[in-house]
Amino acid sequence: MTLPLDIFRALADATRLRILQLLRSMELSVGELAQVLGQSQPRVSRHVKILCDAGLAERRKEGSWVFVALGRAQAVAPVAAALDAWAQAEPDHWVVADAARLAAVRADRAASAAAWFENHADEWDAIRALHVADDAVEAAMAAMLGDEHVGTLIDIGTGTGRMLELFAGAAETALGIDRSSEMLRLARVKLAEQGVQNAELRQADLYALPMRDGAADVAIVHHVLHFAQQPGAAIAEAARVLGPGGRLLIADFASHDREELRMRDGHTRLGFDDAQMATWFAAAGLAPGAIETLAGGTLTVKLWLGRKAGARLRALSSKAEAA
Repeated sequence: MTLPLDIFRALADATRLRILQLLRSMELSVGELAQVLGQSQPRVSRHVKILCDAGLAERRKEGSWVFVALGRAQAVAPVAAALDAWAQAEPDHWVVADAARLAAVRADRAASAAAWFENHADEWDAIRALHVADDAVEAAMAAMLGDEHVGTLIDIGTGTGRMLELFAGAAETALGIDRSSEMLRLARVKLAEQGVQNAELRQADLYALPMRDGAADVAIVHHVLHFAQQPGAAIAEAARVLGPGGRLLIADFASHDREELRMRDGHTRLGFDDAQMATWFAAAGLAPGAIETLAGGTLTVKLWLGRKAGARLRALSSKAEAA
């Protein structure tokens, strides 16, 4: 448990106050913090450690990068409120200067993302040309999820964050996970550009999600399962984090014979059929729901919806309060 004295000690340094203010704007790598602050990475790392020990920040390793985000709300919120109140009386010149340098970091991220997309555009276009348009798939997914309330959403294999872009707005909180640190950096750029503020990104494996049992209301697996060595295990792990009545939505290819996708694009599975999916759902404790087939290309896209047994606890508590 973090004590108030620990928090005040952590904040008794101008650099650490600047770091905290920067993290209120966006999650940043240690290297990016060093760039904004004009200090060495080892020095910034020491300051970050003190903030983390006080519960005001937290670190996550992604490949060779270490990202820093705000810590627990119960520790950060009172400090943020005090800083805002004091800023109204006398603006901090460091905050203004750091904000300008932070804009340069955002620009660097955007430029890196644009370069990556340009270098990989041909690969993505080759796959997209084989199936129905992405907007048709996304519209079908939105229709299948409907307008049912979502507390917590997890996007498994978030890639560039497109599913969070589409569906995080309907959720109270959202988490996107991906094994690729490069993809997560791209997702950060896209979500920032789209103004998505309630989504967190973490590097993790789809077989070991960084979420406790029953914590999510909706899990999405969009064009990820065909890369999985063990699709059944991935579905079971997604079901683990769903609460009672939680839903799993999978979008992927129907069974096909395009063997070149294994060699050229690393597809482990050449699509799935309804019977396979039903077996995996049953083993994971999910009742099969709607299935939709989206033809219109060489590859057919399928949507499968599964629901965990039980009534949604949030819905029940809301009804009880209303009564």
